[in-house]
Parts: sequence; C-alpha cells; structure tokens
Amino acid sequence: MLYWALVFFIVAIIAAIFGFGGIASGAASIAKILFIVFLVLFLISLIAGIAKRGTV
Repeated sequence: MLYWALVFFIVAIIAAIFGFGGIASGAASIAKILFIVFLVLFLISLIAGIAKRGTV
C-alpha cells in the first residue's frame, strides 16, 4: 500500500508542476486531489505499520 501512496505522490507532484506553471490549468485541481489521496494512503500505511509492529 505504501507503494501506491508513493505512486500517487509522484503523479501529484508532476500534475502540480504542470498546473501551477500555467501549462494546464485543470492539472492544479487534479494535483490537489492526488495530494489528499496520498496523505490518506500514507496515514493508513503508517497506522497499519505501527499496528503490525506492535502486535509482533
């Protein structure tokens, strides 16, 4: 799951570069959505990792 979070993060960064640079105005909103998705996936991965490590 952490792999997908990193993939979404990289895609969000690329979309942000295009969107905030004026190349594609719609990419900025996509970058914001992908950034939020990345944060949610990161938090889920972090909590799952802590929970898994705590039980072993």
